[in-house]
Amino acid sequence: MTDNPASSLDFHALAQQVKVWGRELGFQQIGITDTDLSKHEHYLQQWLQAGYHGDMTWMATHGTKRSRPQTLLPGTLRVISARMDYLPEDTQQIKILKDSRKAYISRYALGRDYHKLIRKRLSRLAQQLEAAVGASLNQRAFVDSAPVLERALAEKSGLGWVGKHTLVINSQAGSWFFLGEIYTNLPLPLDTSEQHNQCGDCSACLKVCPTDAFPAPYQLDARRCISYLTIENKGSIPEIFRQPMGNRVFGCDDCQVICPWNKFAKPTAEGDFKPRHNLDDVDLLDLFTWSEAEFLERTAGSAIRRIGYERWLRNLAVGLGNAPASPAIIEALELKKSAVSLMVLEHIEWALDRQRNPRRRRRKIKAADKSR
Repeated sequence: MTDNPASSLDFHALAQQVKVWGRELGFQQIGITDTDLSKHEHYLQQWLQAGYHGDMTWMATHGTKRSRPQTLLPGTLRVISARMDYLPEDTQQIKILKDSRKAYISRYALGRDYHKLIRKRLSRLAQQLEAAVGASLNQRAFVDSAPVLERALAEKSGLGWVGKHTLVINSQAGSWFFLGEIYTNLPLPLDTSEQHNQCGDCSACLKVCPTDAFPAPYQLDARRCISYLTIENKGSIPEIFRQPMGNRVFGCDDCQVICPWNKFAKPTAEGDFKPRHNLDDVDLLDLFTWSEAEFLERTAGSAIRRIGYERWLRNLAVGLGNAPASPAIIEALELKKSAVSLMVLEHIEWALDRQRNPRRRRRKIKAADKSR
């Protein structure tokens, strides 16, 4: 189809139908916006220049594709932005976080990997749209898989506002949701009911961060973020952040847990997002004793698998170093020493030192550390 589909189409009715189809496919909300992200491009460049992206070099290598949708998919006129809730029902994650013997895994990773599920649903939505038009469209679905400013697009399309913790907040649903997009060349009418920022004077998310990853409201220094350190970071975890990590071995939810708007969050109805393999209530030591084969088997279809067995052991070693002193933990750490990489060994030695010298646990991040 050309860049300007037939003018005889009722685009207003089609836009409403897209939202009906979206709900039928399990999305809680669909919004439609244009491609003007000029304001957000400025903020992105400032963030990159500050080095806040750390080792995520792909954030800079795509140039303006992230902030100019037409350069990623030529002919794009509109972006259909979708959100899908993922909060598991009846999780005891706060209790788990407070029990330093347990492994805390971010809520989004307790079930199956969301990428395939949401991309499949978005692709189905795009197919329905194409069938309704009766002609081939220039479209593409994205789920955290390409240079897309998904939070800016979600905000522009009315799904919520970007909060001080840099995540999208919806006044009726909090922030426990995934985002996905469809780029299309259909000139659908825009959603103009953009939610205004309602963070107000609240700074709870900034204060609760264990590693002080927010240099200012609406700014995240990924290099200090536990989610980055445990997932994106491929090397050693800086020692100053190991004690504040506590038992968080894959991601961190603190800034969302504390957010007052999440009192409106609703549990997901998606079975695939429900916890698997008891990952919502499991001891650090049990996970650390997994062989690589067990890791691959039990993380099949999970977002956890993407970090690989080496980083999994690295993260767990830090958690064990922060756990109560235990002969069983010391024994498990010693047993792993001969079969791990030098990078993991460094973290095991750190954990053993803390297990054998509990007084070393008291160190906090000092003001001098915050400049790093």
